[in-house]
Amino acid sequence: MTFAARLISLFLLSLLAACGSAERFAVSPPVIGDTLRIGFSSVEVKDVSLPSYAASDEISIRGADGTLTSSSDVLWADAPDRAIALELSQNLARLTNRRVASEPWPFEEFPDARLEIRFSELVATSSGTFETSGQYFVAVADGRRERSGLFALNVAFDPKGGPNAIAQARGQLILDLARYIARNGLK
Repeated sequence: MTFAARLISLFLLSLLAACGSAERFAVSPPVIGDTLRIGFSSVEVKDVSLPSYAASDEISIRGADGTLTSSSDVLWADAPDRAIALELSQNLARLTNRRVASEPWPFEEFPDARLEIRFSELVATSSGTFETSGQYFVAVADGRRERSGLFALNVAFDPKGGPNAIAQARGQLILDLARYIARNGLK
């Protein structure tokens, strides 16, 4: 790790640690101004699988050398797997104007499609990007074509903005992922 990269990592970690006692940071939903058509009238976001560091309550930052750092003083406001499933289902519902809900499915009638997402990466970096990659799966019970696909997306943020900037970037990244899945997996 270069000296400059260490300084950036230490600065970001000190921003996180400067909070004193544990502070929790919520992800606010970004504004959605567009709508997308999908081929299903109802979709269940069945499962969201996260890497262990991303499933933790602690907000992690990946340094230039790949090292993940976090602090027990800086936490997500909600359990990440639950929060991301809700964010995805709410974003998909707002984007598509369709009946979308996360597991467990709350309606009597079964959904037209079930969406499962397996993240291989979901992390903020010390250089100012929030990155994600992984695979999605769309299961369909009525005989229509089931599908899957890979994704790799990122959103820039200002590292000087600390945990609030990271939370805002995650919100935008999950919205971008919802758009990507709606366009590529739910047609």
